[in-house]
Amino acid sequence: MNTPPSDERPVFDDYSQQYDCCLNQALSATGEDKDFYAAARVRWTAKCLRALGVSPSSALDFGCGIGSTAPLLLSELKCGAVTGLDSSSKMIEQARQAQSNPQIQFSPLQDFCPRAELDCAYCNGVFHHIPVPERPGALGLVRDALRPGGIFALWENNPWNPGTQYVMSRCAFDEDAETISAASARRMVREAGFRVLQTDFLFYFPRPLGALRPLERFLHKIPLGGQYQVLCQKPIAG
Repeated sequence: MNTPPSDERPVFDDYSQQYDCCLNQALSATGEDKDFYAAARVRWTAKCLRALGVSPSSALDFGCGIGSTAPLLLSELKCGAVTGLDSSSKMIEQARQAQSNPQIQFSPLQDFCPRAELDCAYCNGVFHHIPVPERPGALGLVRDALRPGGIFALWENNPWNPGTQYVMSRCAFDEDAETISAASARRMVREAGFRVLQTDFLFYFPRPLGALRPLERFLHKIPLGGQYQVLCQKPIAG
């Protein structure tokens, strides 16, 4: 997903039909596919929410792409409704065709009106595609979509991980991506009005080293994993 000026066509329209293929080809170096990583991310987010005592009834998938994460959010977060947003109208068309569950709705970004009513928001690998000057506006939209006290799980690629850099170099739609360090992501969300709750790093070991993956639950504070989650909260007041 990207959020271009209104006179430009979203870049991801060009990849709507080949998105899965392009991403899986890039990820093949790790021995896994996009579904493996999506499931692991959402499970981690769900675990974090449970630890906070949060049981969301509604969720936003910001930058939903072709919609493959929305069913995971529905099942793992055990919420009753998921709204997927993307700036690419072609991605949204595909998402609607692929997902017929009435609990999941997809909307083009330009048609979405935030109403400060959603319990949580999830976003993966979106902000490194958004031009830096437009990131505050995108974060503001997420903030305005959440109710006071709502939780935002921001996932991004870790530029300190050489494996991540290699995977991104193999991905056609990451050519112009500007990666974001965890420290920069924390600063970015704070400036948008969120309170940072925690930062966790995942995906240390590719499939050939899969026997070591149980160790990841002890490593999640070491800033070397392939991706990280900044979990933050919209203030209840103020």
